[in-house]
Amino acid sequence: MRKRIYWLLPDLASARRVMDDMLLARIDERHIHFVARDDVDLSGLHAANTLQTSDVVRAAQMGGMIGAALGAALGTLAALQFSSGEAPAPQALVLALAALGAVFGIWTASMIGVSTPSQRLRRFEPAIARGAILLMVDVPRGRVEAIEAQLEQLHPEAHLEGLEPNIPAFP
Repeated sequence: MRKRIYWLLPDLASARRVMDDMLLARIDERHIHFVARDDVDLSGLHAANTLQTSDVVRAAQMGGMIGAALGAALGTLAALQFSSGEAPAPQALVLALAALGAVFGIWTASMIGVSTPSQRLRRFEPAIARGAILLMVDVPRGRVEAIEAQLEQLHPEAHLEGLEPNIPAFP
């Protein structure tokens, strides 16, 4: 299990040094993510992808739950309306429409969520707009304090912005 540490870095040079230090600390590159304004060239750094910067995962979860509930309700109504000896079992109809509703809900909600900025990153938007670079590093629970101490010692220009106890499984 990992925890996500947030750091705000003042500039691109600092971000490059932090990236090198994280790699030397044996943090895999896939667990290091940088977020900056669109006009900042993050080449050489592991930029955060859409899963980390948008609400697509949360939206898909909500869409799946709402779609499944609406599908089950529609399936129940259809089963009551069309129940006869020749039709498939009403339970199968309810389950099929619930599954179809969940898939449709996930699909439509993720299309909306991918264009919605992440609620987790909303508090960093003013700093990023001013030119700061956000570092999100996912570290094993047992190494959180050591990585924080190392960054504080090596990068006094950086600011610890908090810890997220439960990082999403996908991003």
